[in-house]
Amino acid sequence: MSSLIRHSSTGIPLSFIAKADLSTWLTEQPQALQNWLTNCDFKNKGMALVANNETGSLEHVYCLVNDLQDYWLAGDLSTKLPAGCYQIQGDEKFVEQVTLGFVLGGYEFSEYKEKPSPRATLAIKDESLVKRLSQYASAINLVRDLVNTPAADMMPQHLSQVMADLADTFDGEFSEWVGDELLEQNYPTIHMVGRASENKPRLLDLRWGAKDAPQITLVGKGVCFDSGGLDLKPSSGMRNMKKDMGGAAHVIGLAQLIMAANLPIRLRVLVPAVENAVSRNAFRPGDVIKTRKGITVEIDNTDAEGRLVLCDALAEAQNDNPDLIVDFATLTGACRVALGTELPGFFANNREVANKLMDAGESCHDPVWQLPLFDQYKALLKSDVADIANCASTPFGGAITAALYLKEFVEPSTPWVHFDVMAWNLRALPGRPAGGEALGIRAVFNYLQDRFQ
Repeated sequence: MSSLIRHSSTGIPLSFIAKADLSTWLTEQPQALQNWLTNCDFKNKGMALVANNETGSLEHVYCLVNDLQDYWLAGDLSTKLPAGCYQIQGDEKFVEQVTLGFVLGGYEFSEYKEKPSPRATLAIKDESLVKRLSQYASAINLVRDLVNTPAADMMPQHLSQVMADLADTFDGEFSEWVGDELLEQNYPTIHMVGRASENKPRLLDLRWGAKDAPQITLVGKGVCFDSGGLDLKPSSGMRNMKKDMGGAAHVIGLAQLIMAANLPIRLRVLVPAVENAVSRNAFRPGDVIKTRKGITVEIDNTDAEGRLVLCDALAEAQNDNPDLIVDFATLTGACRVALGTELPGFFANNREVANKLMDAGESCHDPVWQLPLFDQYKALLKSDVADIANCASTPFGGAITAALYLKEFVEPSTPWVHFDVMAWNLRALPGRPAGGEALGIRAVFNYLQDRFQ
C-alpha cells in the first residue's frame, strides 16, 4: 500500500474549485471565508489554507484549478501541502479520478540520498479504492525505481533477483538461462549482444496463473546499459543509457499489477537481460548471426542491439501459442521524434486489439498511439549476405523499420503489440516527476482487465 494514501474517514478537507465557477461559488460562502480568500489573493495564487480561529490548526484547504476534469489536477499537491492527512471533497468518481495523480506526484527516488521528510497524505473512505490505487502506484513506482537505479546496481543479475522475488511474492515460477547456457538452449542473439560484458547475459522467465487460462506473454528489452558496442555512442548519447532496460522495467511492473489484481490469465514474462559493452569479444558490424527462429541477421550497427535480444525472446514467446504477445522496449529515437517523449507509440498486427488498446488508454488517462507497420519499408532491411539486416539503409521511418524487423519473429496468426517507449520524463509535470517513468502499462492492464474479467 502506498504510504501517501490510507483507509480512513477523517482528514483535513481538501476542496477544488474551477476558475470558471469561482465568482458564483464565492457568493455561496460565509462572509468571513470570502474575506479570507480575498485577502490571501486566492484568485491569483490558486491555493488557500484556512485555519481554525480558536485552535490555529489547519481546518480546510481550497485549490483553484482550470478544469475539474483534469486527471492530474492534484499531481503536485503532495509536495506543496503542509505535512498532514487530507481528504478530497467530492463524489467517489472524482476522488478516484484525482487520487492517483496525487500519489504518483509524491514519488521521489531517494535510494542514494537522505530519505525525504514526511509528506501530505490522503485519507480515503473506500477501502477497495485504496487497495486498487495502491496496486497501480506500486507498479508504476516499481518501474520508476528500476529505471532510475544506476546501471552498476541494475545489471542482468539484479533484474534476475527482482523477477525471482516477484515470483516468490505471488507464487509464480521463475527460471533463467545464463551465459553459455544461452548457446546451449539456442538463444544466440541474446548471448552475442551480452557476451562482451563481465555481467553475464541472461534470459529471465516468469510464469504465473492457472495453466488452462488464456495466455498473455510479456517481453521486455533488458539492455541494462548500452554503450553502443563497437559502434560506440557519443558521451551525450550514453549519459542516460541506464534507462535502456526500461522495456524490462515496464513488463515487470505490469506483471506485478496483473498478479496483484489476480487477473484470470496465464502470464508469462520474458526478459532478455544484457549489457552491450565493448571488449575483445564484442560482436562486430558485418557479423552474421543465426537467430533462434533460424533467420540469419547481418549486423549493420551494434547500437541496434535491442531488436537483436528481443528477436530470440519473441521466438521463444511463440512456443506456447499465446493469445497475445506484448513487448515493451526503449527501441528507437525515431519514435520520440515522431511522437515526442511523453506519448508512447505502439505497433500491432491486429486492428481490433490496437483500437481497444487506444480506447483503454484514453479511458484511464494513459494515452498510447498506434503507428503503422508499413510493409513497403521491409525492403530497407535487405542484406546481401543474410536473410535480413538489423538496421535499415536509411534513418527515415526508423521506428517502423525496427518494428518490421521484430515482426519477422512473430507468427502472423498471433496477436502482437510492440511498444516503443521513452521510459523517462525529460520534464517534471504534475504527477510525473522527471526521471524514470512508466508509459502505457495502465492502458495495457485496463485492456486486459476489460477483455478477461
